Amino acid sequence: MDLDAILSDTENRQVEYKESDNAAMYKTLSAFSNTNGGVVLVGVADDKAIVGFNCSNKKIKEITDTIANKLLIHPVITSHAVEGKKILKIEVSKSPNPVSYDGKYYSRVGNTTRGMQAEELKRYFLRTTQWDNIQGDFNPDEIDEQTVKSFVKLGLDSGRMPPSAASESVTEILEHLNLLHNGKLTNGAIILFGKNPQKYFTNALVRIGRFKEEDIIIGDKLAGGNLFRQLEGAEEAIKGFINVRYEISGDSFKRKEIWDYPLNAIREALLNSVVHRDYFMSNRQTQIKIFDDYIWFHNPGGLPLGVTIDDIVKLHSSIPRNPLIADVMYKSDFIEAWGTGIERMCSAFSDAGLLPPEFKEEMGGFSVYFRKSFDLEQIMKSQALNDRQKRAVEYVIENGEISNKTYQELNSVSRTTAIRDLKELVSSGVLKRTGVGKSTVYKQ
Repeated sequence: MDLDAILSDTENRQVEYKESDNAAMYKTLSAFSNTNGGVVLVGVADDKAIVGFNCSNKKIKEITDTIANKLLIHPVITSHAVEGKKILKIEVSKSPNPVSYDGKYYSRVGNTTRGMQAEELKRYFLRTTQWDNIQGDFNPDEIDEQTVKSFVKLGLDSGRMPPSAASESVTEILEHLNLLHNGKLTNGAIILFGKNPQKYFTNALVRIGRFKEEDIIIGDKLAGGNLFRQLEGAEEAIKGFINVRYEISGDSFKRKEIWDYPLNAIREALLNSVVHRDYFMSNRQTQIKIFDDYIWFHNPGGLPLGVTIDDIVKLHSSIPRNPLIADVMYKSDFIEAWGTGIERMCSAFSDAGLLPPEFKEEMGGFSVYFRKSFDLEQIMKSQALNDRQKRAVEYVIENGEISNKTYQELNSVSRTTAIRDLKELVSSGVLKRTGVGKSTVYKQ
């Protein structure tokens, strides 16, 4: 900010005048850092009268050290001569992390500096802080070395970890993953590689229930430990609650497992639920409810700001809520970094001839529904089908397939209308198109 422009303007939300370097000045610097940045002019009275300030190198170093040690920020500090007197200009930018002074957080409201109240502070942390990057007072012994070694092997096998990782210590691995800063472990390190993360994050686990009805539960399992153990335990629990049948194919009599739901889609849903959940919502668990005809996956925390359900069913850029967790899962070859998980999930269901998964924001979180069968009633509820399309779906269920010509005859419509309607049924995952030219038909 230009000094002349500042002095010619009234004190505002991004400029404040101080006669000395008192506690109020440091609170204001905290507030500027937590909002949109700003400038403090020291040696200037509230009425903009120049009173002057000691701008010796010793004094500037003292202020610089105090700001660096107490606020953990690095502003631009310069001295200026105005009306024959020295003043100090301290300019700070908006910080990517919350900035406190003596353990308290401040914000700028209009042209005043105010301490953040509990609810405001909570909202601020949720909006600005990366949960998996927060450092805690964790003992290094909390890390399970075997989990780290298993992760490194996965990363080396996938080619997503450098060969040098094979000879690095656990400490070096965690530092390179940005999970250890200046000797301090982060939340991400504990939830990914901890021996017992629930010691600190009680509800950071997956609960799997088998239900006959909403109020009749016949099986209940918890998948705890670090995220690698949670994923393994949750998958085994789900497989224990769903059905599998076997098909013998070919002359070799090889047995093929056919599960109620595609296992690769189950793994994608599990990964999404632990990688993208909002861990700040510490009073809630990731939940999976398994009914006779569907599975419900639910994790705390909705979609990122500006992202809609319509966006996620298309190819989209990945916007991870917990980027350090997502990075470890990527290096493990568990997920891709391109936002293709939803697409792979839908493709797995389409290949299995099942109704595509449903995605909803509800109850303060994100839900995925897997349906077991190609159920006409559920199609009518979950898809915005017109009467012609509903009639066609009924026809396919009864006859196995439908052609464009049959669609025209069934609904008394033109070829163009039939093409449009059938294209919508394919893009929504209700039907699949097979064949080319005149042999093109549409099936489940």
